[in-house]
Amino acid sequence: MTTHDAIRQQHSRGEDTSTPTLPDGVAFVETTAEVSEILKLCHQHGVPVTPFGAGTSLEGHVNPVRAGISLDLSRMTGILEVNAEDMDGLVEPGVTRQQLNEYLRDQGLFFPVDPGSVCTIGGMCATRASGTNAVRYGTIRENVLGLEVVLADGRVIQTGGRTRKAANGYDLTRLFIGSEGTLGVITKVRLRLHGIPEATSAAVCQFPTLADAVNSVITTMQLGIPVARIELLDEVQMAACIAYSKLEGYAAAPTLFLEFHGTEAGVAEQAESVQAITADYNGSGFAWARDAETRNKLWKARHDAYWACIAARPGSRGIATDVCVPISRLAEALLGAKQDIEESGLMAPIVGHVGDGNFHTVILVEEGNPAAMDAAWELDKKIVRRALDLGGTCSGEHGIGLGKREFLEAEHGMEAIAVMRSLKAAMDPRGILNPGKMFRN
Repeated sequence: MTTHDAIRQQHSRGEDTSTPTLPDGVAFVETTAEVSEILKLCHQHGVPVTPFGAGTSLEGHVNPVRAGISLDLSRMTGILEVNAEDMDGLVEPGVTRQQLNEYLRDQGLFFPVDPGSVCTIGGMCATRASGTNAVRYGTIRENVLGLEVVLADGRVIQTGGRTRKAANGYDLTRLFIGSEGTLGVITKVRLRLHGIPEATSAAVCQFPTLADAVNSVITTMQLGIPVARIELLDEVQMAACIAYSKLEGYAAAPTLFLEFHGTEAGVAEQAESVQAITADYNGSGFAWARDAETRNKLWKARHDAYWACIAARPGSRGIATDVCVPISRLAEALLGAKQDIEESGLMAPIVGHVGDGNFHTVILVEEGNPAAMDAAWELDKKIVRRALDLGGTCSGEHGIGLGKREFLEAEHGMEAIAVMRSLKAAMDPRGILNPGKMFRN
């Protein structure tokens, strides 16, 4: 436990634009027993507790808005089990995706959920994270078999198990996935693992218009081609990535990054099918490569897209939208967002995991400019409202936190919110777990 000012400052917010709040202290825990003891004491004395992983949240999840204890789980980095024959493993919450995959590589396995940033698996569970591979492998929700969770009063429970299906009792695992630290603190995660594919190929294709790129995606998905990743960058985002990641040979134009997994023959067939589709929508320069160096450079550039945006407008912070719509409504949502951005006069590159209808705009706002911040939030609201009108959601993967509480109400209605509140009250009667998040009051 520390009350050092610099460390408290590091735990005052994530990568969002919310006003920082200093916790009273930061507890660096290393075992489930320590988490349990701290929560037991905090429950007894009514002290707020805000779980903290890597601090990469974009929605204010780790901001300790009511002070108290910031519970840092980043030292819980044990990879406790890998069961290669059953393709599952058990990890502590501070393990990152990168650390896990480095450990798994020699066993022919990998963990596919890939949000891009260096975030912890515990944080990914708490926010129901997704990423570039979700179109084929699913989100964190589909890749968690069970959890160990410490409840608000210090009790420790186990949810789920190692079997691939079960039909008994309430699905407590899914209750905690996406609960954003408001119902309990995750201390172990039982993960579903996957075999490294025999062959992998990446491809890039550029388009004269954003509409052509989006329509290529819709057709690809509707034809059932099993792409592993299909990412879209508009011309503004592509220009930022070219400058930041030194991507040579590409134009600042709407672009698709794709990846195919399978057998050698299967990967070739998938790439050829998508190439034919992109040609129908005026795609050009379709190039695919199997060598790891080329693929890694492309995906590093995609994962660094947020930082490329920030670098493109020095002195700015980014407000990231996170809408997701049914694939058939993707063109309306994405092109409508593009028009909203142009009308706003703000710089807001578009990037997205469009294979499952999810895309982001990174609205860049000059720090210390209240008028620009107000305009950015108004743009954010327009984009979300349209997505909801099209049958979509306000958050495909970033969660609610502080930033999207009003949209949760609009999307689900007050009766559903009342049920969520009742669950919160039953499991955390003193309201100590990540208070101020998810609900506005």
